[in-house]
Amino acid sequence: MASDMNDYFNKKKSQGGGFNNSNSGGGNTPKGPQMPNLNFNFGGGKAALTYFFIAIVIMLVLAKPFIIIQEGERGILSTNGKYQEQALLPGLHFIIPVIQKVYTVDTKVRIINYASRIETNSNASGIITKPSITILDKRGLPVSIELTVQYRLNAQFAAQTISNWGFSWEDKIINPVVRDVVRNVIGKYDAESIPVERNKIAAAIELGIRENIKSLKNSPVILQSIQLRDIILPSKVKDQIERVQLAKQEVQRAEQEVQRAKQEALKRAAEAQGVADQARIEAKGRADAVTIEADANAKANVLIAKSLTPKLLQLEQMKVQTKFNDALRVNKDAKIFLTPGGSTPNIWVDTKDIKQRTTAR
Repeated sequence: MASDMNDYFNKKKSQGGGFNNSNSGGGNTPKGPQMPNLNFNFGGGKAALTYFFIAIVIMLVLAKPFIIIQEGERGILSTNGKYQEQALLPGLHFIIPVIQKVYTVDTKVRIINYASRIETNSNASGIITKPSITILDKRGLPVSIELTVQYRLNAQFAAQTISNWGFSWEDKIINPVVRDVVRNVIGKYDAESIPVERNKIAAAIELGIRENIKSLKNSPVILQSIQLRDIILPSKVKDQIERVQLAKQEVQRAEQEVQRAKQEALKRAAEAQGVADQARIEAKGRADAVTIEADANAKANVLIAKSLTPKLLQLEQMKVQTKFNDALRVNKDAKIFLTPGGSTPNIWVDTKDIKQRTTAR
């Protein structure tokens, strides 16, 4: 094509000296330059077909007729502005450009922290931080409640939830329910009794939130857990509670002292009782020993008495008489008094020494 155009201009130049309309030498004067006959030949039908396919591929890439849904997500397919009832599952999906559009929603576990201070992970994906819930107690005193709510979008009804509540469904479902339930529960208590009834209050808040969310159509949200993190009371209420706690601690300390004194008294009483029991046992032992000894002596005397026969007594008298006879041989002046009816003397008086007397039995 370029060579044809060059030949054309060279020919015109040799014929008329360019594109000048004036003719000084006579003859036929050309009316002016004529447009060349361009030949757009791309090398045949194969090249044209190749260019056509390239154009189609470029158009498909720019139009993006497909979408990939990641795990933990669902796709909401919109056709001419109308949502499809069933959400798209994770994977590759083809759509019609311009006519269809896919909105991706997160179905993983999400967290809302109601806190009085911003936490370090508040900007992480799936974590939302909102101000603590400040409500009035039974007497009208302000109380701040800090909660953590874990939840996730119900994947089965994700399309219906987005259709009914929109993409800001968390602010329309979770937040109002939580604040309303906390307000109703805390309003039944005095500020002083709230810390004491903490477990009961936490259970009531969790039950109320679950019942309210469950009552919604198509169960748009699945609650994982609801945790009561902190209860922030007014400063004067805190001071009063501290004073009450100190008084209770003093009472408990006094009760412990009383119990300790009682235990000491019981210990001393037990020790005294032990000593008394020991003395009684020892006395009883001694008495029992005396009784046993007396019984033994009595039995021995009975046995001795039974053994004293007349002949044995006569023998004993003879033994005594022999001893006196021996004594008279030594002391011939002694006087012997005999008992009536018996030959054994009772008294022996030494006449040599009147002051010296000996009693014999």
